[in-house]
Amino acid sequence: MRSREWKFAGAFTGVFLAAYYLPLADPKVSRAIVEAFKLLQWYARNHTLACVVPALFIAGGIITFLSQNAVMRYLGPKSNRFRAYTVASVAGVVLAVCSCSVLPMFAGIYQLGAGLGPASAFLYSGPAINILAIFLTARVLGLDLGLWRAIGAIGFAFIVGLGMAWLFRKEERANVEAAMQMPDPPPAKRRGWQSGLLLASMIGFLVFSDWFNPGDAIVKRTDGSNVRGVVLQEMHDEVMIQVQESTGAIRAGERLTLPKTEIAAIVEAKSWVMDVFHVRWWLAGACGVAVALTSWRWIERDELKLWMHNTWDFAKLLIPLLFGGVLVVGFVSAMLPDKQIAALVGDNSLGANFVAALVGALFYFATLTEVPIVQALMEHGMARGPALALLLAGPALSLPNMLVLARVMGVKKTVAFSSIIVVVATAVGMIYGATSEPSTTTVAQLGGLP
Repeated sequence: MRSREWKFAGAFTGVFLAAYYLPLADPKVSRAIVEAFKLLQWYARNHTLACVVPALFIAGGIITFLSQNAVMRYLGPKSNRFRAYTVASVAGVVLAVCSCSVLPMFAGIYQLGAGLGPASAFLYSGPAINILAIFLTARVLGLDLGLWRAIGAIGFAFIVGLGMAWLFRKEERANVEAAMQMPDPPPAKRRGWQSGLLLASMIGFLVFSDWFNPGDAIVKRTDGSNVRGVVLQEMHDEVMIQVQESTGAIRAGERLTLPKTEIAAIVEAKSWVMDVFHVRWWLAGACGVAVALTSWRWIERDELKLWMHNTWDFAKLLIPLLFGGVLVVGFVSAMLPDKQIAALVGDNSLGANFVAALVGALFYFATLTEVPIVQALMEHGMARGPALALLLAGPALSLPNMLVLARVMGVKKTVAFSSIIVVVATAVGMIYGATSEPSTTTVAQLGGLP
C-alpha cells in the first residue's frame, strides 16, 4: 500500500511541476501541446474503440474462460520450450496489433500463469511480426531492408523470450514450485473447443475492426493541386499527410497538415488490403454475432458478470496510462522534428544505431505508420542501419506500452524487456548497416504487391 501511495504522490508532483514551470508563452511549446492533444484525439478516434476496447474484452475473456491448465501446458514455465515460443510467436503474428493493443492480452495470459519467456515472446511478436508491415517495408524502403526486418523480427521473439527467462530464472523456478503446490482447478464448464471458439470470435472481431489502412492516397485539394502521400492521422477537422512525391514547394518526406475544408477528395490506392478494409465492419460484425451467439448459448449469468468485472479491472489499469503516455509522446514528438532526429542517425556508428533504437522504443507508432515515418527520416539523411534498428524496436515498444508494463509485471522486468530490445536492435542495425548497400529494388518493382 505504501508503494502505491508513493506512486500517486510522484504522479501528482510531476503534473504539478509541469503545470508550474511549462513555458506556455513559447510558441514551440504551445504548438507541441496542441500536437499532443491531436495525437490523443487521433488515438481515441482510430484505436480506442476499434482496437483497445475489443482487446480489453479479450483479456477479460482469457481470465474468465480460458483454462489455466491449457495456458500452463502450452505457455507455462515447464512447457516444451520450442513449442511454447513457437505458439507465442504465431499467436502474435495472427493478431498483428500495435504495441498498446497487445497489452491487455499479454496481461491476461501472464496472470493465468504463462511463463515469463513465452509471454514476453508473445508481447514482442504481436506488434513486431506484422506481415503487411514487412511487405510495406520492402515495397517502400527496399527489398533488402524488408528481408532483414522479417528475419530480425522473427528471431527477436525468441531472443527476447529466452533473455527474459534467463534473467529471471530464479523467480521462474519459484513460480513453477508454487504452481506444483496449488490444487487442481475445478473442471471447466465448457468443452475446450467451445471456449476456443468464443475467444477466436473475439479475436476475429479485433483483427477486422482494427484492419490496417496503409494510407497510400492522392489528396485532391480544393485549389486544384494534388498531393501524393500517406495519410498518417485523421483528426476531427484536419488530416496529416506525409508527402511521397515532391510537388512545387512541397518536398518529399515532409508532413503536411491540411484542414478538411481544403480537401476536395482523397483517392485511395487500390489493393486487396483496401478491399478488406472497406468491408471490415461486415466481417467484424459477423464475428460479433458469433460472440453474441456463443455467449448466449454457453455462458452462465455468473460467468458473464465475472467477465465484465475482469474487463473493467483491465480497463481501469490500462486506459489511463495509455492515454497519458500517448499525450506525452505527442508532445515530445512535436518538440523533436524529423530533421533534428535524422541529424543524430546519419551514419552507422554505435551511437546512431542506439539513438534510433531508443527513439523507436519511446515513440508511439500505430500499425504501418512506422514505414512512412522512417521513409521521411531517410529523406532527411538517416542511414540504413539505424533505419532497421528503429523498425525492429519501434513497433514493439512505446512510452505508453512501458507505463502499462510497469504496472503489470513490475519496473525491473519492464526495464529488462525494453533494454533487451534496444540493445539487440542496435546490434542488428550495426550489422546490417556494415554489410548493406543502398538498394532501390522494391517488392512493387518485382511484382510482389499491388
